[in-house]
Amino acid sequence: MPARTSRVTGALGAVALLSTLAACGGSSSAATPLSHTGSSAAAHPEWSKYTFTIGDNGGDGGQALSKITGAFANAPYKVKFARFTFGPPLVQAAASGDIDLGSVGDVPPITGAAKEYGFKIVAVERSLRPTRPIENIIVPKGSPIRTLADLKGKKLAVPQGSSAHGLALNALSSVGLTPKDVHLVFLDPAAGATAFAGGKVDAWAIWNPQSALAVQQGARILVKGLPPIDQTSSYYVASDTSLKDPVKRAALTDVLKRLAAQFHWAVQHPAQYAQAISQEEGIPLSDAKTVLPTMESRVTPVGKADIAAEQQLGNAFLTAHQISRKVDVPAITDNLLPAGFDSSKPN
Repeated sequence: MPARTSRVTGALGAVALLSTLAACGGSSSAATPLSHTGSSAAAHPEWSKYTFTIGDNGGDGGQALSKITGAFANAPYKVKFARFTFGPPLVQAAASGDIDLGSVGDVPPITGAAKEYGFKIVAVERSLRPTRPIENIIVPKGSPIRTLADLKGKKLAVPQGSSAHGLALNALSSVGLTPKDVHLVFLDPAAGATAFAGGKVDAWAIWNPQSALAVQQGARILVKGLPPIDQTSSYYVASDTSLKDPVKRAALTDVLKRLAAQFHWAVQHPAQYAQAISQEEGIPLSDAKTVLPTMESRVTPVGKADIAAEQQLGNAFLTAHQISRKVDVPAITDNLLPAGFDSSKPN
């Protein structure tokens, strides 16, 4: 792994919770191109008592975008951001109430539900470039591994319980291999970067920007994270505690709509979006522009096809003995956004 990619994964660090949160929201005086979005303080004075914590998985520049766009500048509540290394601890934080809302890949809701965490899937962050993978299985430059079948008996690094874990599982299954046929080395992104760079593993299942930047520096994509072996969507999860309070639920819906609006704005302003990714990930602007196409997305309600895809993934994890109990995806789904929601229109 090149040094600057290691800096990206290192910057993700360990879970960052309340002590390292950057607050923004009602008192912001920054430029506010999205200040018209969402409900006003005058319309909902009862929301002023809330401070919502948004879990950030990193990579999409969400926290930096909130400042650039002023998405929460006129919000009748405050928001904070908590940074996580990857999805599983974010889902756990949602269940414990340490965060109110956050975006994760397709697998963390499965592994979280298998552990009976108290959370719900409330929206989808859908890729606008569904033919571009958001994660891949990569091998080092010069690796003799040419096909998936060549992974038999090899060491494959993967963040356990992450979307990349699902990619690895389905990719192996597609050529008749099981987790027992390879050495799955469960490492968080930072440790995976170190192992990959040091030749301690033969392959790495990882998402962007790490994957894209590694390829830019010579790594080779062995398998792209595309259907039918992988999803190109992420999922917003929310705390059961927040969802069960009608007033708080309504305010949290407003939070989600503002996030949807800021990502819509970002797609329309790629130069500023690249700057946000560069700033938040600590990578050169040129690298941010390289990974930008894989980050473009829109936020939508959860659809039947999403539920079916998640259920199929959950069943695959159970069959492969990666979880110990069956997951009922409809039971952990609770849409916050109305049917037909359009993030391009002010709400």
